[in-house]
Amino acid sequence: MITITDKAKQRVEDVMKEENYDSSYFVRVSVDSGGCSGLTYKLDFDNQEQKDDQVFEDKGIKLVLNIKSFLYLAGTELDFSDGLTGKGFVFNNPNASRSCACGESFAV
Repeated sequence: MITITDKAKQRVEDVMKEENYDSSYFVRVSVDSGGCSGLTYKLDFDNQEQKDDQVFEDKGIKLVLNIKSFLYLAGTELDFSDGLTGKGFVFNNPNASRSCACGESFAV
């Protein structure tokens, strides 16, 4: 399962409203190769589920991951930071053995 904090939920709702996404859209969370630690987090809005997608809902937000990404992200909490050290989504991933200083890439 993947969960979302209240701050991240609010930011997702704000972006969906700003971009005029209707209720058919959801958050697609995925992992790609790259970054200084080997794997990078990716966050998009989508409205087309794929055959092997894993679908979760938390706090009214639909979160969708492909099976490969789910293996790396199981148990992850999606948060949003708007502090002095940076503004953006933060992945609290219990599977990451290390991550880069910017928090955008990780290794398992």
